Amino acid sequence: MLVERVKNVATPLKEMYTLAFFEDLSLKIQQVYPAFNNERFIDLIYSKDWDQLELKQRIRHITETLGKLLPDKYEEAILILEDIAPSCSGFPYLFFPDFVERFGQENWELSMQALEIFTKYSSSEFAVRPFIIKDTDKMMKQMYQWSRHENEHVRRLASEGCRPKLPWAQPLREFQKDPSPILPILEELKEDPSRYVQKSVANNLNDISKTHPAIIMEWLQQKKAKHSITDWILRHASRTLLKKGNKDALRLFGYQQPTSITVRSLELSRDTLTIGDTLHFSFYLENRSPDSLLLRVEYAIDYQKANGKVSRKKFHLSDKHYANGSHLLKCKQSFADLSTRKHYSGQHKLIIYVNGEEIEQKTFILQG
Repeated sequence: MLVERVKNVATPLKEMYTLAFFEDLSLKIQQVYPAFNNERFIDLIYSKDWDQLELKQRIRHITETLGKLLPDKYEEAILILEDIAPSCSGFPYLFFPDFVERFGQENWELSMQALEIFTKYSSSEFAVRPFIIKDTDKMMKQMYQWSRHENEHVRRLASEGCRPKLPWAQPLREFQKDPSPILPILEELKEDPSRYVQKSVANNLNDISKTHPAIIMEWLQQKKAKHSITDWILRHASRTLLKKGNKDALRLFGYQQPTSITVRSLELSRDTLTIGDTLHFSFYLENRSPDSLLLRVEYAIDYQKANGKVSRKKFHLSDKHYANGSHLLKCKQSFADLSTRKHYSGQHKLIIYVNGEEIEQKTFILQG
């Protein structure tokens, strides 16, 4: 998804919108539309509790502000944005396609043209979704046309825009119920030469696998080992199936039932930890087979929840061939509270998985 372009940003993303950014944007607009009121634009931007607005709220606020100062006719306003789009590249300019989403619902042809242009410089993956919801058949025909476009950003839009569970975006609930309208697009892109597009196709298939695993299994059975690009996509698309221990998927990727695998001497650094501590653990993975085996080694933690129930979270540890013999594996797990996970006192459990099957486990206590 688009967030991949802005990983590892130290400050909140919403802070990318500075006064200097808006002054630069105003200058670009004035070069093609001299009547644009720079001072009024800045005043309006900062007049609506700007500091309290989150990222998506800021994007929409910029859109609404431009809607007040660009020409009233959508046809004229969108041409101005198209003119300056090549000089407005990157994540901060998501308000370009958002302008289409907000004001262009009734002007199909012009809006499709604008979304195709804007996605080359930022991304229209969020803006296409209201069009899909409004007229699914018509929009999916357009998305299929985009899947055959010469530009990789436009082809990616065809896949990314119709993901059933695209992060940060409104869900496409009809596609969660029935993803079949998406499949012709993914079929068209299954051998796409662009890794950027390949990742999107894989992510779309992975979304589908969460509600319709049989579809991905059918793709695996029919398309695996037919093309190296398709194989890469299918592997990346199967990550949820593999993590869930889907035995059919595991076998198709060469992970055999671990009948000759033993986990021994599972050692925890401590039997009792305090919230905020780090648990270190180690164990020996023993392959009793004379052959080297492809092993997917994972571990899970059974976390205590506030209501007394248990929530299991699985983590990746290793994925490679292991020769005959004994292999020492070491790992650690933090129990510091995060924005995405709060820890609670009580008995917890560490479970070791090999090729989707539980092999060994050990309990420990976490206290406040």
